[in-house]
Amino acid sequence: MESVRVAGSESGPMPVVLVDVGHETDVVPIFIGFEEALSIARGVDAMDVGRPLTHDLFLDVVEELGGRVRRAVVTREESGTFFADLHLDTPREATVVDSRPSDALALVSRTDAPIEVAVEVFESARRPREEFDDFDDIREVAL
Repeated sequence: MESVRVAGSESGPMPVVLVDVGHETDVVPIFIGFEEALSIARGVDAMDVGRPLTHDLFLDVVEELGGRVRRAVVTREESGTFFADLHLDTPREATVVDSRPSDALALVSRTDAPIEVAVEVFESARRPREEFDDFDDIREVAL
């Protein structure tokens, strides 16, 4: 994940996660909700807010049950809406759970699990990183 940024708009703040892909200079921008963006930023910064928030709680439950978040994969995009899978290891078997990208990213931001983007998603959604240079880092705006 390259960064979580936010830009002002007429309807309020517009958070976007910029997902980078290895050696590519372009990013995949995924516009998400403000609370989800804050959760991702807190995960990236390993910020402890005292009591577990929703994504912290979910990760705690997975780990207490003997599971592990393996990776998040942005699998497709339809009409501007992105879809993701969360790959988990469990004591019984590996499993894949359908997820909103923001939730999958919030969970992997709290682990060392990688983020992957399907090739066809990257090719159709990629944007030059420079398009987001004027967006503020969400941590400067809200945390």
